[in-house]
This record gives sequence, C-alpha cells and structure tokens, in this order.
Amino acid sequence: MVTVTPKAVQKIHDAFAKQGVKGGLRLGVLGGGCSGLSYQFKFDPKPRSTDQVLTFPLENTDPVQVFIDPKSLLFLDGMTLDWKDSLIHSGFVFDNPHAKKSCGCGTSFSA
Repeated sequence: MVTVTPKAVQKIHDAFAKQGVKGGLRLGVLGGGCSGLSYQFKFDPKPRSTDQVLTFPLENTDPVQVFIDPKSLLFLDGMTLDWKDSLIHSGFVFDNPHAKKSCGCGTSFSA
C-alpha cells in the first residue's frame, strides 16, 4: 500500500486543475538517476489493466487517483508521498522504506 498525505493529494489536485488534465497520477520507478532508481511522476489519462489504482478523496471535488504498475509497486509498497514547504525547497517528498540510500535531491534511490 502507498500512502499519500492530504497535503500531497491537494497539491496533485491543484496541479491537475492548473494544467487542465483529467485522469490520474502515474507513480512508478525507473532505472537511472544518481542512486540507480528514479521515481516516475506524471499525468496519465487512464490506468492500465494491471495497475493498482488508489483513490484519495478530497472535500467538495472529485477524488485524486494514483496509478501504480505491478513492477513499481515492489519498490513503492509502504511508501508515503508527502508535500513539504520550506525556505529552501517546496515539493513532493518520498518516504520509502525500501530506499537504502537516496540522492540529495530526493528523487533517486537504491533498493
């Protein structure tokens, strides 16, 4: 199971609204990046037949859907996607129990 915090759900919804995109957020893992694996994070109009589809409700609007393919789920199971605001950086934060190390930017990891 992947958890998306309420703040991250709202930021995903806001990004969809700003871009005028319908569908869900594809969350995945690809080979590459500083530490060997990188998080994939993109809009997708619909899930694939093998995807795990997670639905996160929002008050007074349509829920946010997250699509995860089975291979990526092996690396993402137990992960929490959050949004952090700070003076230096604002953005999504991946708290992944499978990550043995990650790069300084937080978008790449090794398992």
